Amino acid sequence: MRSSAKICCALLALEAAFCVATGFAGGSQTRRQNLGLKDSKPVSTRGEKTFASTCASCHGLDGRGGERAPNIAESPKAQRLSDAQIAHIIENGIPGTGMPAFHTLKSSSMRAVVTYLRTLQGTSRPINLPGNRRRGEAMFFGKVGCSGCHMAAGKGGFIASDLSGYARTHNPEEIRNAIVSPAPSGDRGARLVTAILHGGEKYVGRIRNQDNFSLQLQAVDGTFHFIAKDTLEGLEYSAQALMPSDYGSTLNSTELNDLVSYLMSVAKASTVPSETPKKEFEEE
Repeated sequence: MRSSAKICCALLALEAAFCVATGFAGGSQTRRQNLGLKDSKPVSTRGEKTFASTCASCHGLDGRGGERAPNIAESPKAQRLSDAQIAHIIENGIPGTGMPAFHTLKSSSMRAVVTYLRTLQGTSRPINLPGNRRRGEAMFFGKVGCSGCHMAAGKGGFIASDLSGYARTHNPEEIRNAIVSPAPSGDRGARLVTAILHGGEKYVGRIRNQDNFSLQLQAVDGTFHFIAKDTLEGLEYSAQALMPSDYGSTLNSTELNDLVSYLMSVAKASTVPSETPKKEFEEE
């Protein structure tokens, strides 16, 4: 009996050493079957094992980074990435950085790593929607008019931030507070500006970038205008912020919950990237 147990332990140790050496824990299920061993490891455990052998040497066992790689557990940029975007980065790496490509990692192992990373980020918990997401969607694109400035799920305006992934890094209370208590109107960045040129031509939008010689203005329709400052007659800022400040009084608690519910559902559903990010895992 002792001899058989020693042989079994030796086989398990050999398998574990192979997984760590190759960084290919995703193939452990096949190898266990070849050895005649029963695979009882859940996906989350396989993800943890693969993360430990392929990612932890740079990102740390807890994903919080170190000298060789950034924090991908607590970074809002990393948390906002969809599962598909993270998988793409794992498979292809990030050229010009220390992030290598893991082309040999099986898709099942890659999914397990992404799932495990979500547990490190604290974003794998089931979403408890506070309201009705369908009513919230109707309000977003209708009565409340959020889509006039904001985009969600690929639809809406360009002048304000894209809210598709906002709920990935904000809890329901934070989302509700952002709706009822937006940035103060004293913040010029939160207001529209009219750029008036010497010839009388006008452009209305938000200033995205500027230096001593020029400014970049984005119009409400999303188009960009590059304006040389020596052609400017002046800049006139709107007295009101883009984001209305009276939603706390014009919307009741049910309506607010519905809006929050919609934003949470959009963030949960946004798993297919429209464009693959190249440096999202770099230090900010």
